[in-house]
Amino acid sequence: MPVPLLNLKAEYKDLLDEVNAALAEVFAQTNFINGRQVTQLEEEIAAYCGTRHAVAVASGTDALLLSLRAVGVQPGDEVITAPFTFFATAGAIVNSGARPVFVDIDPLTFNLDPDRLESAISERTRAIMPVHLFGQCADMDAINEIAAAHRLPVIEDAAQAISAEYKGKRAGSLGQVGCFSFYPSKNLGAAGDAGMIVTDDDDLAEVLRKLKMHGGTNEYFHDLVGYNSRLDTLQAALLLVKLPHLDGWSKARRQTAEYYNQRFAGTAVETPVVAEYAYHIYNQYTIQVERRKEMQAFLKDQEIGSKIYYPLPLHMQQCFASLGYQAEDFPVAKRCAQRVLSLPIHAQLTERERELVAESVLKAVVS
Repeated sequence: MPVPLLNLKAEYKDLLDEVNAALAEVFAQTNFINGRQVTQLEEEIAAYCGTRHAVAVASGTDALLLSLRAVGVQPGDEVITAPFTFFATAGAIVNSGARPVFVDIDPLTFNLDPDRLESAISERTRAIMPVHLFGQCADMDAINEIAAAHRLPVIEDAAQAISAEYKGKRAGSLGQVGCFSFYPSKNLGAAGDAGMIVTDDDDLAEVLRKLKMHGGTNEYFHDLVGYNSRLDTLQAALLLVKLPHLDGWSKARRQTAEYYNQRFAGTAVETPVVAEYAYHIYNQYTIQVERRKEMQAFLKDQEIGSKIYYPLPLHMQQCFASLGYQAEDFPVAKRCAQRVLSLPIHAQLTERERELVAESVLKAVVS
């Protein structure tokens, strides 16, 4: 019985009638750009995250890039982030004209280690961008305290963490700006690229709205040199259908994670560690094992989906060679990249499917 890493067909099966009706309404209105559904989605996401504003953009990558611009990052500046994350985090920093400065990660949570943060701050540092990796928030109190002491804005890369919480507060509401991705594989996924930025800062929200619309909110009048980063109305309509299901889907993921944790307890499989402050929503359920290559090959033979997020830390990527980092500069990130493996955990996973996943992993450990 095959168990895919992700099953979007199952996700859409029960929603299809509602999705089709929502999309048909957009076609009937023909407001494909800046339709009312975009404004409605912004309002609902802001309320969900507990922020004053939400600004819909074309992708999670754009959310990062526009946020960097909005807080004043300029060419020649430095932005601190983690080396163990999806490429877009550092890519957005480079595309803003700034230099990414990496700080090693906590070996338990995979997130930026606050204890290493202050030593990375220089006179050229203009922002800090922690990543809430795999659906668990970074230690934001510690990060925000250091950032405040140096008067630096904090941009949350919450691309994998919508509905995650830190001490009861939602991801995205913990810094000056929070960035989400609605890439199809995310807990809240569109049918293509889509993103959102949330903030409590009125001035930042105004700048962000201009940046996403070629630098102006009045047609043909431009205060800034911006981007074409508008969220399609069709994507907004789809996300409005799915948003009411998000909490239930997150709960289902957490239940599967608890099941896996119990099955793998006392074995050579290192299960995800949840910090005491965190409400983890498991965009990925990521284990660590020594013989990863062998385990992944075994799972493939058993038709069990798995994936490596991420096989090469950013400081070791060829395109960032000019930054001058060495492989051993961030040993925790390097070690994790060699040992991590993500297993199926989507909300539509059946009890039988998760049993098969657990049984296959345990067989791989002892084989």
